Amino acid sequence: MSARRTLLHLAAKTAMVFAAIFVLTVLLAAMPGHHAPVALSPAAQEAATPPSKSIPGMELGDEKNNERAAVQDMTPGHHDAQAHHMFMTSMRTETPEDLQRANEIVTQLRAGIDKYKDYHAALDDGFKIFLPNIPQPEYHFTSYRNGFLEALTFDPARPTSLLYRKTATGYELVGAMYTMPKHATDDQLNARVPLSVAMWHLHTNLCMPPRDQIRSADWTKFGLHGSIITEDACSDAGGRFHPVIFGWMVHVYPYEQGLDNIFAMHHHMD
Repeated sequence: MSARRTLLHLAAKTAMVFAAIFVLTVLLAAMPGHHAPVALSPAAQEAATPPSKSIPGMELGDEKNNERAAVQDMTPGHHDAQAHHMFMTSMRTETPEDLQRANEIVTQLRAGIDKYKDYHAALDDGFKIFLPNIPQPEYHFTSYRNGFLEALTFDPARPTSLLYRKTATGYELVGAMYTMPKHATDDQLNARVPLSVAMWHLHTNLCMPPRDQIRSADWTKFGLHGSIITEDACSDAGGRFHPVIFGWMVHVYPYEQGLDNIFAMHHHMD
């Protein structure tokens, strides 16, 4: 092989390596449950950092508190938390094309997750129970592989998470959750699940207490249920402010009747 061909070959390999690193970084940024600070501007979110790093200044104990609070934040009845610590997309005007696409999503989702009515099948396929020891109205069984894939492409039959209600004998499948990276725009969200039928949401405005006050902190002020919702107020309290945690999420309950119930924020409780 000539010296010129050798150099071209090495250059091609180097380009492929850098491309692979770039794609992997994008994928990891979309992985649910990993945190990175971004400006709260849904139309122009900053790119997230790789998931091997937590939010600067955030410790493992903080992350667990955030996860618990986020689960509670999605629980019916926590209206104050939703108002201050959850950002939701605005509803758009409904079109016939939106309705057709929404119904197609529901049909494909049902076909894709019916086999997971036996929750053991979900576990066998790599879905992990999110916070299994925390009492919840519904439990997220998350496939991080699916979360990776959703950063680049959308398959309605392949949600990031499955939603289950706990029963006396195990878990009952009630729905699913799609995800997108924090930097996704409204138009990108709409291209996946129409904003005229569903509201995507972000968990926002998190103020964590000083590290040396985690155990004694006043959690009526701090965390995703706290009264502190601005960076200035957080700074005055000596806390650490994070505009956004996690990525975009939308719940779908394909076994319900009517699109309003199917694309609801919360599952209808009997």
